[in-house]
Amino acid sequence: MAQSPCSEKSGRRQRPGGGFTVIEVLVASFILIVGLVAVAGVVGATLGNTARSEYMTQASTLATEKLEDLNRYPSSDPNVAVPNGTSAGSLTSNVLQDVTVNGVTESVNYYDEVFYSPTEGALVQTTSELNGNGSTQYSTITYTPNGTISSPVITTTPPSSGGSTVFERQWMIELNQPVTGVRRITVLVTLENQQVQPPVTFQLSMVRP
Repeated sequence: MAQSPCSEKSGRRQRPGGGFTVIEVLVASFILIVGLVAVAGVVGATLGNTARSEYMTQASTLATEKLEDLNRYPSSDPNVAVPNGTSAGSLTSNVLQDVTVNGVTESVNYYDEVFYSPTEGALVQTTSELNGNGSTQYSTITYTPNGTISSPVITTTPPSSGGSTVFERQWMIELNQPVTGVRRITVLVTLENQQVQPPVTFQLSMVRP
């Protein structure tokens, strides 16, 4: 029996075994790879933004903490006084200077470093600063999950930087700012991890008598 033309055309379109051609496999693989790369990019960006948000939260906490510390000093204390000029401290360099108020001279730090090290559910915070004789001392406080805060442990040995997040704080005190009769205190917190780009910084100010 003779085969109809339609049957012949259909027969020519059929592939042996009904499989895919090499070109179809390559195209499908290319589309799959492009999709996976796009998904990987989205996941990477999400993780990066999450880490950056965590660093910003820590930086804002450290800025608030330092402002609260400086606000506790009486107005005549060398730590918040501006005996000469219009300002003390700096947001662009690490400043340590002698300040004399009412005949009392103290070496005042306008910067420090903070090491954050979470361990077994607790948070270990170490703050470094120069003491009066020019050497660095480290004060370590441990915050436990049940709300207990340990007494500061003072040492001259720096903590291990492994696993720690390190921030630098710098602050400046401006006299008669923003109006006469008050002083403005500004704290700048910078993450020292240079691999995080753009750099993580947080600045906060307060006004006090």
